[in-house]
Amino acid sequence: QVQLQESGPGLVKPSQTLSLTCTVSGGSITSGYYWTWIRQSPGKGLEWIGHIGASGKTVYSPSLKTPTSISRDTTKNQFTLQLNSTTPEDTAVYYCARSRVAQATYDYWGKGTLVTVSS
Repeated sequence: QVQLQESGPGLVKPSQTLSLTCTVSGGSITSGYYWTWIRQSPGKGLEWIGHIGASGKTVYSPSLKTPTSISRDTTKNQFTLQLNSTTPEDTAVYYCARSRVAQATYDYWGKGTLVTVSS
């Protein structure tokens, strides 16, 4: 059984960097899947942020306004989202998820973590 668990701060001040980690158990992040970050802002739909593939290649949403990076630590079986220069618009529930095909159906999700960007 694959499990994903998000972790990180619940509150970030504007202009600061937000860093979230997804810890994966029951499967390797170097296997043939796409490891993805998705968020949902209050009152809005799901927004795809980006993913890191099994090879380590990353792809990001072109519509993101906040500088974004996704990295991984294969020794810990974790992948990390970093948003720089955050604004209140980055307030959302952040999810990590897995898919076999890029930006397609996700078969496993984390429970999500709420991040509020506020002074």
